[in-house]
Amino acid sequence: MLGSTVFLSSCKKDSNGSTTEPTDESMTDEGYGPAGQGGGSMTGDTPVESSATPVSSQQIGSNTVTVSEISGFDGSASSDLGADPDDASSNTRWQYDLSFPDWQNRSMNGANNRLAFYGYSRQGKIYITLQPGTGSFSLYINDTKIDTSAMTEGKTYSVNFESIARNGQNTLQVSNLSTGKVNIRIPYPTIKTGTYQDAGISPKAIDLIDRIISEDIAHGYPSAQIAIVRHGRLVYSNSWGNIQTYDEKGDPVSSAKVTNDTLYDLASVTKMFSVNYALQYLVTQGKADIDMKVSDILGAEFYENTVDYKYSEGDKIPLETNKQYKADLTIRDILKHMGGFPAGPITFSDSAPTKDPDAARAATLREICKTPLMYKPGTKALYSDLDYMILCFCVEKLTGQPLDAFLRETFWEPLGLTHITYNPTKNGFARENCVATELKENHNNSNPRFTDDRQNPIQGEVHDPNAYYCMGGVSGHAGLFANASDLAILASVMLTGGYGEHRFFSQNVIDMFTSIQELDSSGYGLGWWREGDHTRDNYYGSTSDSNVYGHQGFTGTLAVIDPENDMVIVILSNKIHSKVLKGDKATYAGNVYTTASLGFVPQILQIGLDGKNVDDAMWRDLVSDMAEDISRTNEKYSVTDREHPRWKAYDALIAVKEKMNGG
Repeated sequence: MLGSTVFLSSCKKDSNGSTTEPTDESMTDEGYGPAGQGGGSMTGDTPVESSATPVSSQQIGSNTVTVSEISGFDGSASSDLGADPDDASSNTRWQYDLSFPDWQNRSMNGANNRLAFYGYSRQGKIYITLQPGTGSFSLYINDTKIDTSAMTEGKTYSVNFESIARNGQNTLQVSNLSTGKVNIRIPYPTIKTGTYQDAGISPKAIDLIDRIISEDIAHGYPSAQIAIVRHGRLVYSNSWGNIQTYDEKGDPVSSAKVTNDTLYDLASVTKMFSVNYALQYLVTQGKADIDMKVSDILGAEFYENTVDYKYSEGDKIPLETNKQYKADLTIRDILKHMGGFPAGPITFSDSAPTKDPDAARAATLREICKTPLMYKPGTKALYSDLDYMILCFCVEKLTGQPLDAFLRETFWEPLGLTHITYNPTKNGFARENCVATELKENHNNSNPRFTDDRQNPIQGEVHDPNAYYCMGGVSGHAGLFANASDLAILASVMLTGGYGEHRFFSQNVIDMFTSIQELDSSGYGLGWWREGDHTRDNYYGSTSDSNVYGHQGFTGTLAVIDPENDMVIVILSNKIHSKVLKGDKATYAGNVYTTASLGFVPQILQIGLDGKNVDDAMWRDLVSDMAEDISRTNEKYSVTDREHPRWKAYDALIAVKEKMNGG
């Protein structure tokens, strides 16, 4: 196999590709370390407890629940410990920060003393403070009674219940409180290391994915990287191929192998993990409203400076009407890609002062203000990079910070992420730490307004020309670089809303941003790409739940978030690091390989999940079907040259099938 070392599985390959037994490090329950190694805590926080003294250890069957007295407890997060958990002004740190009895005022009394919270098996801790004057009480976690007899008023305790914790919903109940108040703070779960077998993923599914990508690499595909998080554990991480595969002419070159630390240009996957994350956070904190008018954020020039430009398509909106439409545009309209803007900028070029990023961004904002709408807002969903360039400027106005600085302080540092950044070569990474993308700028002639400034393989700087020339490399639509593991950990926040002692998104905000917005556009949430009624099968697989969501990127990247299966899948590749096919307009050779389809990974991972029985013949038949699909496509395009990349992609699948048959 051509993949680099597989971490966190039941076996791993040594430097020669041979299989060895797992080390203790690969099996650890410790947090996944910031540098991509097992062990250590994912979060850079100072612990809330400076010292803990065990006061009781309760044996519950084969499980142990430990209660410790905490000194130096730093649980300060809100002034009202009995606050509404979805009141952004009262809780910015914990999953829940509540007082019992009656944590909420409901007529159904049972609802006032019982609570559900999110957690994962083999991790779980809550903090309990008994206010002065508090008497005895009963505590139940996951319907198991916890011994509270050693707890006394005026003190804080931690309850380690990881031995009885569950994946998904956990429950807590406080009963029989005689006097006083009990304050309870519940942190969010974090990402630990684990194995894909323990996570219920079929070894045959992992093996098939590995075989398919390995054969694609052997038949000309550039590179790929995958990470999978399930049930709060990073259970699989692997890499294939080389940092650079071809030169500017498309001829093969030798270079170092891709590792699990190598960075990829995320392209449009940036949209979700920059602007969307920022807005979701700001809405949760009560610092933004998605129904805010863009003109109230960017100023009246956003619509007053609109020019009269005649699009070849669209609604042919009169200038004054166009200005009024723009004046009324909201953040929600733009998140839905229904603001009426064209797919991309209409007048931008590399004649802007790109050597000065600040000047380039200022010029870009002026051009955005001039840009008229193509359609009446709310009448057509048109995917647009321009939308997320606008939202980038909105976020920067709302936060008073550059987008990259806000994301670093708000998300990356609290999560302990070290392999995600904009402008990597300006932020501690070498060019060789990033895979190459396009062979040279615009070699498929898709952006004629640019003058082909970059004539060598693009590497270590954003491929997207609007991000590079117009936004100084930092934009809401493109520009992020990351490795698969860091991106998977970042994406996992969408399943929980927070991480450790950091509350990022309320459940209401997650639901609002990921739910269907328009019946005739079920593939969109607010920015997020939804599976809906088979609208994204090519990315999420044809058997995925309708509520699966994520985003895809032009360079060959995909993030998939599957709440039903509590799983995050990240596939990164550089498919555009390849020649443009003759006779196939603007189609990169990399686009024709199975790996470039991306959706084959979640499709295969769903097979045999959680121990479901799978007939062995099904795996071979599936590969046969995939090969036949490529063969039919080749016939459709009358491809007869057996050295053509389309036939190499077919040959790669045939090689997989033969090896499955023992050939």
